[in-house]
Amino acid sequence: MADELVRVIRDDEARVNVTWKQQNGELPDPVFRDAAEGDIRGWVTEAVRNGGVPGIPADPTADFRDFVVDRFPPTEARPYNLIQVRPKTAFGMGGGCPHCGRPY
Repeated sequence: MADELVRVIRDDEARVNVTWKQQNGELPDPVFRDAAEGDIRGWVTEAVRNGGVPGIPADPTADFRDFVVDRFPPTEARPYNLIQVRPKTAFGMGGGCPHCGRPY
């Protein structure tokens, strides 16, 4: 039965996962796997500002210029390319642990 599944995302496409203010979601549509980082940040900024990322509330102040763009090839568990847009700090948080204040 697994052999009958249709691959929805082409080999030259990727899903885009976004972390913003401790919220996480994915762009609804795949993007070109080799898209420029500036283009990806621009698409994500527009989508978050307009509420177009399920799981992340609209934020007209969203700005992803300084965010990291990570790229991951398909795996057995995730059979598609993945692009992650995340802050430079862990878990999308400001600068340290909310409990003790130590940097991540």
